[in-house]
Amino acid sequence: MKKLTCLIMLMLVIFASACERNSNKIQSNAGEAIEQKTAPDITVTALDGTALKLSSLKGKVVLLNFWATWCPPCREEIPSMMKLNSAMSGKPFQMLAVSIDEGGKPALEEFFKSTGFTLPTYMDQANAAGKIYGITGVPESFLIDKKGIIVKKIIGPVEWDSPEVKAFIEELLK
Repeated sequence: MKKLTCLIMLMLVIFASACERNSNKIQSNAGEAIEQKTAPDITVTALDGTALKLSSLKGKVVLLNFWATWCPPCREEIPSMMKLNSAMSGKPFQMLAVSIDEGGKPALEEFFKSTGFTLPTYMDQANAAGKIYGITGVPESFLIDKKGIIVKKIIGPVEWDSPEVKAFIEELLK
């Protein structure tokens, strides 16, 4: 019985840390990206090589989501992110799914090809944007209002297409 308990505890620890970055790979800048403060400006690169500066999206509600292809909770939330993105089409809303995968464009293209998922994806291979936002693991998300203020920081996966989340975002769009 003790062996089984130890095995279960070990599995829980492994699962809980599965999506966390190694502490020697990032240094937390905790406090830089906090609720009710201006979102730190970052520049990320789309898969087509186009650079996008967050500050250029003022006037839109932004869902900034840090994720990775190797992260099971990230993969679980992608379908709901796709549905939310579709539901917000034509509205002043922008999703920035920022991948911290070190494999860059080839890894992301292979992931999307093999899963059939589609997201407005940007790359942050060096985790520069992640460091600015002080992320400690993935997924981590930030909802940013039209004025560029962080209204919500979320650690962990979310059902982005849930009625509650959609209603919250609709309120931000007003």
